[in-house]
Amino acid sequence: MLQQQSRSLRNFMHSVSRFGDWPEHLALGLVLLGMAWGRGSKKWTRIFLSMLIALALGGLIARGIKIGTGRARPSVKTEEVWNGPRFSSKYNAFPSGHVAASSAFFGVLLFASWRIGLGCMLIPLLIAFSRMYVAAHYLSDVVCAAALGLIVAFFVNRWLLRTANIEHQTSDV
Repeated sequence: MLQQQSRSLRNFMHSVSRFGDWPEHLALGLVLLGMAWGRGSKKWTRIFLSMLIALALGGLIARGIKIGTGRARPSVKTEEVWNGPRFSSKYNAFPSGHVAASSAFFGVLLFASWRIGLGCMLIPLLIAFSRMYVAAHYLSDVVCAAALGLIVAFFVNRWLLRTANIEHQTSDV
């Protein structure tokens, strides 16, 4: 498959993979959080903070699963079976950390404001495609990572929304 890829598309997909990692999401989240806080918007400050928390949790959970599963990346042809936990990046394919973190990050936005979030979910989708295109992951790696990210986003969003509603109700009394 690598021989049939165009050089420009491959370079673009490498860039998507590089800029679709957690540090770039963190930087975006911090900028958005700062803007919301500076404008005095409690709602959007809470949403952007939730996005950052989901990013961290999604990435950490994915990393733990990666090490525990020890699944070889598509580029590794020597071993086709599970040999226990692995710390080598060659054996950290399942699930995709890029996709889990990005899905968790933008998933919070989807649950908090579905109209904005739905459009933003194209970003984790593009990242997922790029990770498969550059032969870093299998389809199951990115699908499970997206599901993991959305589950994390759901619980982070629910927890912070519930906390905010409780605070709002107690301040009304």
